[in-house]
Amino acid sequence: MTRTGSAISVRGLVSRRDHAVVLDGIDLAFEAGQVTAIVGPNGAGKTTLLRHLAGLDTPSAGEVELRGQPLASLGAAIRAWSIAYLPQAASAYWPLRARDLVALGRLPHGADLSRPLTAQDVQAVRHALERVDGMRLSERPVDTLSQGERARVMMARALATEAAVFLADEPVASLDPAYALETMTILRAEAARNACVIVVLHDLGLAARFADRIVVLADHKVAADGPPSVALAAGVIEAAYGVTFRHLTVDGIPQPVAWER
Repeated sequence: MTRTGSAISVRGLVSRRDHAVVLDGIDLAFEAGQVTAIVGPNGAGKTTLLRHLAGLDTPSAGEVELRGQPLASLGAAIRAWSIAYLPQAASAYWPLRARDLVALGRLPHGADLSRPLTAQDVQAVRHALERVDGMRLSERPVDTLSQGERARVMMARALATEAAVFLADEPVASLDPAYALETMTILRAEAARNACVIVVLHDLGLAARFADRIVVLADHKVAADGPPSVALAAGVIEAAYGVTFRHLTVDGIPQPVAWER
């Protein structure tokens, strides 16, 4: 895929950990206004790819570019303002009110939490909480919330950043089906406001339903890249996961179901 006009991209990305290759020669470009799901078996490098896109890990080789500029050359403030990152199992356990935790997402916009927030920051925090159905949680200390409630508050913190690139690593892992669907709907809404949304998922059904594009990682490389009907084709995911799938179609959307090894 061409990098012309891409929001964020990787070129020739190689990542090693303890001398073992985690990602090997990854070339991907991600566009604004799309939801891209990253899927693949455990150990394929999905989280590592997201961490490189967030600028948290340094590639062993290759480069990450943000709007055509090397990410490593950009200051921390620009990266924080441009990229929202929701890590896997993101949580907080100190007795901070939920709305104050969400307000941390406004730091890249110059918010000073030692003083009252500006009207714009207050509105952004409120809107983020409303989007995750979290207003009723806003005054509660985070350490009194359930795991699912904390997950929603952490999502709100990332939303409050209003970044052009939104990275989410397994954001539905701790959520019940209703909130999992709501979370994916929120990510689609982020793409609708022209954000570039990249989400790691294990649920192939959710990926097929909500993603414009699916990237399958396997054996440290890109095994497939395309719309759900292409990336989730029988031969592709069976080779990637090492299991047999039953392939259903619901309302025209592929729904692969893992069946047996």
